[in-house]
Amino acid sequence: MGAGCPRRGEGPPDGGWGWTVLGACFVVTGFAYAFPKAVSVFFRALMRDFGAGYSDTAWVSSIMLAMLYGTGPVSSILVTRFGCRPVMLVGGLLASAGMVLASFATRLLELYLTAGVLTGLGLALNFQPSLIMLGLYFERRRPLANGLAAAGSPVFLAALSPLGQQLLESFGWRGGFLLLGGLLLHCCACGAVMRPPPGPRRWPRGESAGDGPGEADGTELRLRAAPPGCQTRRRRLLDVAVCADRAFAVYAVTKFLMALGLFVPAILLVNYAKDSGVPDADAAFLLSIVGFVDIVARPACGALAGLAPLRPHVAYLFSLALMANGLTDLSSAHARSYSALVAFCVAFGLSYGMVGALQFEVLMATVGAHRFPSALGLVLLIEAVAVLIGPPSAGRLVDALKNYEIIFYLAGSEVALAGVFMAAATKCCLHGSQDAPPSPGTEGRASDTEDAEALPTGTEEPGSLEFLDEPSPEAERVEHEVEAEPELHPESVQGEGTRQGGQ
Repeated sequence: MGAGCPRRGEGPPDGGWGWTVLGACFVVTGFAYAFPKAVSVFFRALMRDFGAGYSDTAWVSSIMLAMLYGTGPVSSILVTRFGCRPVMLVGGLLASAGMVLASFATRLLELYLTAGVLTGLGLALNFQPSLIMLGLYFERRRPLANGLAAAGSPVFLAALSPLGQQLLESFGWRGGFLLLGGLLLHCCACGAVMRPPPGPRRWPRGESAGDGPGEADGTELRLRAAPPGCQTRRRRLLDVAVCADRAFAVYAVTKFLMALGLFVPAILLVNYAKDSGVPDADAAFLLSIVGFVDIVARPACGALAGLAPLRPHVAYLFSLALMANGLTDLSSAHARSYSALVAFCVAFGLSYGMVGALQFEVLMATVGAHRFPSALGLVLLIEAVAVLIGPPSAGRLVDALKNYEIIFYLAGSEVALAGVFMAAATKCCLHGSQDAPPSPGTEGRASDTEDAEALPTGTEEPGSLEFLDEPSPEAERVEHEVEAEPELHPESVQGEGTRQGGQ
């Protein structure tokens, strides 16, 4: 009974081709997070050529980050419609084209549209699909995989910052933008390796996390004709019902507060050091120091979060990392000497790496892997609003006050507040509601999705994600045999039984 209906699939492989996917995710994450910060090396040259202030020039990085985050829902819908691979290939081309066109810009507005909008959109179309595909390949080793993938950000930050300075000195900012545009074509190669996991698996119909099962070209997931007795339902491109989840709401508020101040010190650091009398090459190397420490912090924190005693408490570990980052900004507001700035970079890189390694692991643990694509898109949209407020406001304050101390105080306070809120809300709201006796109709809600998957014709909870297992070749033959057999109506079966009884 129901033999032809979709069955539960096997879990993620936790290895195999997943390590190649992890390497591609490492590269994409590095470009997505490090590139907007590394572009700040060119700001002084841009200010001189365009006669603009720092706040106007800083909009290039801010728009790039805003596009990276703000187009999250668009990326989710495109991944659902077309799959990870084609979306990432197009994204790599857009990111490269944006920097190449920016090298010919004659006004700041043209830089906003090319390096900001176009490159930011291309990075977004690479970043989110790579994280979604990574979640399909890893489950048991997921914290470690997230930590290793997140390490791409500091590695590329350590490399791109001095590379940008060298390109600026050798070719000017136009030549540097042109060469960086060619470098971004590596995102296309990363997208090419994003094939779906092999074997029977559960695949999200409403939020396909990648290419459809068995479709190597990455096109839209097409549902097989269901055998009699199985219901097929329309796919959902974006699951906005995740916003009703209390844990998701806490995480979204935390990310908004965090994004207001987290990126400000890294964006202002090079120019802050230059204004303090540090030579240009040494000032650019400060970002490399942050990157070197971050390289060690992210995988180490990912491995730490994967330990059995700590994994259930990963939300508290995330809040601790946020508070440490905020306190680092607050305590280093008066740093002026190069040695003091180096000490700040070490502490900032350590706490920043912890935040980067844990942020998406906390989201996956909060909403589950099946709702992660939609949740990630919505969180990135919320974070985009904060990114458009934080760094530009900080740049405007620098232009008005000619003082960086107030910027560090504000940024540190916002990040520390995010950590305190995350810890307090997790303890009081979320754990308090879990300890309370379940009300009628909510008991066993955590297993509703699994129960719905096990039922061939069960109804779907509003906003939940639908799954479809990729059937094995034997299952496909059974399906075709079932479809080939003539369907017997109840009346014909009853009449046949009456004739046999009369004989």
